[in-house]
Amino acid sequence: MGVSEPSVDQAVAEWLRDNTNRLRTLDPADEDFSDLEPLREIVGDARVVCIGESTHRVHEFYQIRHRVTRFLVTRLGFGGFVMESGFPEGLAVNEWVLGGGGDLNALLHNGINYHMGKCAEMREQLEWMRAYNASSDREVRFYGMDVPDSSASAVPSVRAVLSLLDDVDPAYAKVVRTSLLPLFDYLPTDRSGRAWAAPALQAYMGLEATVRHRLTALIADLVERLQAMRIVYSGLADADRVDRIFRCAATGRHMDAFLSAMAAGASRTYPGANIRDAAMAENVEWILRREDRIVIGAANGHVQRWPFWAPPIVNDKLTMVGEHLAASLGDQLVVIATCFGGGELMLHRPIPDGPPGHTELFVQDAGPFSQDTLDGLLSTAGVPLHLLDLRGIPDTGPVADRFARTTSMMNGGQPQPIDPRAAFDAVVYIDTVTPWHRFPTA
Repeated sequence: MGVSEPSVDQAVAEWLRDNTNRLRTLDPADEDFSDLEPLREIVGDARVVCIGESTHRVHEFYQIRHRVTRFLVTRLGFGGFVMESGFPEGLAVNEWVLGGGGDLNALLHNGINYHMGKCAEMREQLEWMRAYNASSDREVRFYGMDVPDSSASAVPSVRAVLSLLDDVDPAYAKVVRTSLLPLFDYLPTDRSGRAWAAPALQAYMGLEATVRHRLTALIADLVERLQAMRIVYSGLADADRVDRIFRCAATGRHMDAFLSAMAAGASRTYPGANIRDAAMAENVEWILRREDRIVIGAANGHVQRWPFWAPPIVNDKLTMVGEHLAASLGDQLVVIATCFGGGELMLHRPIPDGPPGHTELFVQDAGPFSQDTLDGLLSTAGVPLHLLDLRGIPDTGPVADRFARTTSMMNGGQPQPIDPRAAFDAVVYIDTVTPWHRFPTA
């Protein structure tokens, strides 16, 4: 009796096992990077490497991002780590990693948005960056690329601008303090809850239209004056400082536009636009005028070269930062996603009858996932930790057909529609994930 031919699924699994690059460890402190050497070919001469994460608050995603960042910095000469966090807040974090003063606990809590700094993994990465800068003749810098205040308000941008105006234009600083800053008094004073941004957004939506429009007008005035006075200000202060503060101001205007579009959403007769990701892309372009090569850490959904939508919640196809960068950088951009086979996700939910913005943490089991997801497909390889170059997938045959039928990937615990080969260059698969190692107050 002859040997039967393997099934299509078996053939695909065998191809995956033969073509994945097995990763030895997730430990960033392990300096044997031999298992990451395939990244040299994947990255090539790219100026930007994005490392996505399927969801936030996951130990393993932080670890692989940190480890790949170390490899790119120490072996390939990358000089900037850019994060899905507020641009103005990131300035203080960068000062610290370059050897400046400041309290690291405060920076992790306030200098990194969306609570994404409140974990041991982020602390370890910043400590490594500072130690590297102290011992190396090259520097690695930290940048936020996002709109400020966890996408809740432009206040951090305005305060950053005031720090400059106090030195170069005190008369105008007084005007900003008396006319613009008081308009933010609507913001809730309690910022201690994990979801404090939610009541902040609700409070903005509840403002009279005239107040919202005045906020927009005064923020626009602030940005336009800084633009018009850049030459004058650069004669009174360090030109690089003026440039950074102008970028803070421009990001604040984007933040206000993001909120304005949200307020108009119920009545608009046209599809929505993703102002937040456009702002992030603009900030990355600014960073690339300072850095030769950078690493970007953000959610898979932000860095993908593919529209984001997640019906029935997000029904408009939104243009993401990855698409903006792909249009301007072409093959100078490499996007690496992360997938997982299952494990535990740390989530949070409202506290019954609790104060606004306060939530409780809970752990939810996830996986195994459907075979039409990229996560489910990669799990069939039986390799717990691996890196797959998606550009090496055949154009025809059973493997190509199988990937063509892969129409989604997991965004946390929910499938998200996507064409993985169009969206990403490579993917790291992690079989089992666990919650990040959070601070007691995180």
